[in-house]
Amino acid sequence: MDIEERIEKSKTSVFKAVFPNTTNHYDTLFGGTALQLMDEVAFITATRFTRKRVVTVSSDKVDFAHPIPAGTLVELMGAVIHVGNTSLKVQVDIFIEQMYTDERKRAIQGEFTFVAIDENKKPVSVL
Repeated sequence: MDIEERIEKSKTSVFKAVFPNTTNHYDTLFGGTALQLMDEVAFITATRFTRKRVVTVSSDKVDFAHPIPAGTLVELMGAVIHVGNTSLKVQVDIFIEQMYTDERKRAIQGEFTFVAIDENKKPVSVL
């Protein structure tokens, strides 16, 4: 399987409901919770691409474009956007969906870098 095929097969999509226990004092999704969800989806995407142990080494350029209100649905979409020797980069987008209309927009976008490691925690090839 070539890299483009692997990228396509590793794309990951997860839906969540934004409940009050995940919001801040403005009744919007807490930024730390959003980052946790994004890192989890990025990890799943990276693992599905490499089928190896991976660890997060950095998160880059996370843009919070729109607040995510309680009582909405969110879709987190992860896709590999760069493949190096021992590392890869995953972009994660969070889209807001209103529960009772077709309204949908991207609220957050970020990039996460992972390194593939062996059982001794030493970097190995991602391919």
